[in-house]
Amino acid sequence: MNNTNELTIEEELALAQADARDLKRTVVALRGELEHTEMLRHAETQQATQASAAEIAQLKTTVSALRAELEHARIEREKSVQQERASALHEIQQLKSTAGSLRDALEKARIDRETALQQERATSHNETQMLKATVGNLRDELERERAEKDNAVRNAITAQQSEIAQLRQTVDSLRDALELGQLDKDNAVRREHTYFADETVQLQATIQALREQLNSHLPAT
Repeated sequence: MNNTNELTIEEELALAQADARDLKRTVVALRGELEHTEMLRHAETQQATQASAAEIAQLKTTVSALRAELEHARIEREKSVQQERASALHEIQQLKSTAGSLRDALEKARIDRETALQQERATSHNETQMLKATVGNLRDELERERAEKDNAVRNAITAQQSEIAQLRQTVDSLRDALELGQLDKDNAVRREHTYFADETVQLQATIQALREQLNSHLPAT
């Protein structure tokens, strides 16, 4: 009877030791899974960071391109204004030259005869009025074109600023989504850790109970 009991105790002890080894292997496997999960989370975090950096770089490139385009538009507008001014000055010089020629012709006609002088004066007056009207129309047209160009530049700036604001809003939304995803992953890891910790405590309690049973079956020395 004593030999039978001793063999039974040894078998139970062997089973307990086997369970302990299984538990150790399980703990090692779980630790490996946790380390693998942490490596994956770190890799995903780096990918998200690189993606955000790439998008920020694209935004900077877009902003630089828009600035260059605005500068080009400003230069073109100034060039157009200068060309219009040069054209207007040239036309004014031509008008002045024409007026001078008319004055000379009127003076010569006055010397020739008074009647022709009066007719020439009337003609000169009419032409002067027409020239003034032409100059006024040209000036109004120049002002209108300048106003239209300024409005076009302002509209382009407004549209570009709106697009930049939308891009920034998109960046903020993506950043918030990445942060929420990170929080979800961290919560999942904590839940897994809590679950394995509870299971480890239960297994340790089972081992302790088996040890106590073994000790109760051992013969007293």
